Amino acid sequence: MNRRKKIKQLLEAHAKKANAKLAPKKKSTYVSKADRLKLAAEAEPDSSIAPES
Repeated sequence: MNRRKKIKQLLEAHAKKANAKLAPKKKSTYVSKADRLKLAAEAEPDSSIAPES
């Protein structure tokens, strides 16, 4: 690989990473099952979660 091509490749890679950081995130953050249950319980304080069986 010649010097010019290598430098161009590095600059393109850095530009691509910078653009990726600025782009909005497509994926939302992961919320665990326990946290989802807590949030649901806080949303409905009058109802209690009873285990099945």
